[in-house]
Amino acid sequence: MKRLLILFSLWLPLAAHAALNVFACEPEWAALAQAIGSDAVRVHSATTARQDPHRIEARPSLIAQMRRADLVVCSGAGLEDGWLPVLLREAGNARVQPGRPGHFEAARFVALLEKPAVLDRAQGDVHADGNPHLHTDPRNIARVGAALAVRMGELDPAAAAAYQSRWQDFAARWDAAIARWTQRAAPLKGMPVAVQHRSFSYLIAWLGLREVATLEPKLGVEPSVAHLARVAAQLQATPARAVLRAAYQSARPADWLAARAGIPALALPYTVGGSARATDLFGLFDDTIDLLLQAARQ
Repeated sequence: MKRLLILFSLWLPLAAHAALNVFACEPEWAALAQAIGSDAVRVHSATTARQDPHRIEARPSLIAQMRRADLVVCSGAGLEDGWLPVLLREAGNARVQPGRPGHFEAARFVALLEKPAVLDRAQGDVHADGNPHLHTDPRNIARVGAALAVRMGELDPAAAAAYQSRWQDFAARWDAAIARWTQRAAPLKGMPVAVQHRSFSYLIAWLGLREVATLEPKLGVEPSVAHLARVAAQLQATPARAVLRAAYQSARPADWLAARAGIPALALPYTVGGSARATDLFGLFDDTIDLLLQAARQ
């Protein structure tokens, strides 16, 4: 009996604070939640850098993860509309439904770009609230992280002080990194680029790049060869220095256009895990800036 009491006393401190279960819709938010929570959280990312976050299958394994979640962290602004509502409905987890404290949308904490004046679905996969790819500007990650640390503390008061401490440490290193990236990327200001999808609008705005062409005829619609030929003709009048695509997108359109325009096609990591160097949020932007600078020198 005495031995059992000793074993119970050793186990009790570990059991007294259960980990916060975080379901992240995208790898960038999984990485951010892990940086804030460390060993006080269990984080599951629903997608990888090689998957299009617009189009994910609502698999039973994801429903099971959603059912266990205390906090769901997603981009919002319609990015996950094709699959997240199905997971939320099938999981039946009241804690993480929209409007509940366990439901967190990053888009609510930043100013969104490209909000359409008129919502016309004939223009393709238009997002009514604006462009949801907000994490490609690291300043937005800072804004989201500050709000996320507060929300995690509200859901897990016992660890709130630890969340804030880790966030403050991350934020100091992040601010220093943003200053470094901004300085290194200064030669990129004004560089004209073509984009395969509007995945990098926030990156382009942050660095002062100039978008001169989009490969998709409509948002989310794969370009035909005939359309790409028209874009190639457009680039003869308004040249670009590179064609940008996200790691999850097909290489064919960007490669086709790059070959005809005589410019590099860049597969930017887009999110954590999108390249060998992008193993965390810092590596994501280190690699992105380096790839752009290499293209600028060609």
